[in-house]
Amino acid sequence: MSNIIALKDLRLHMDKYIQELKSGQSFVIVKQSKPIFRISPLEEDNRWEEVADFTKVKKGGVDIDDILKRL
Repeated sequence: MSNIIALKDLRLHMDKYIQELKSGQSFVIVKQSKPIFRISPLEEDNRWEEVADFTKVKKGGVDIDDILKRL
């Protein structure tokens, strides 16, 4: 069953809904009382692989050779 939440509430409390998605919940997102989309957790899928972790990018940039080694 899907929970119904307002788009504004999703924007304001994104971290909360990400945790609920991780626990298996799905949501129907509404704007002005009209459904606009549904979000649901991804099935376990081994097709995803990390190519480059851009959360580790340093302020001054990263060496292109380092990135190419990861590909």
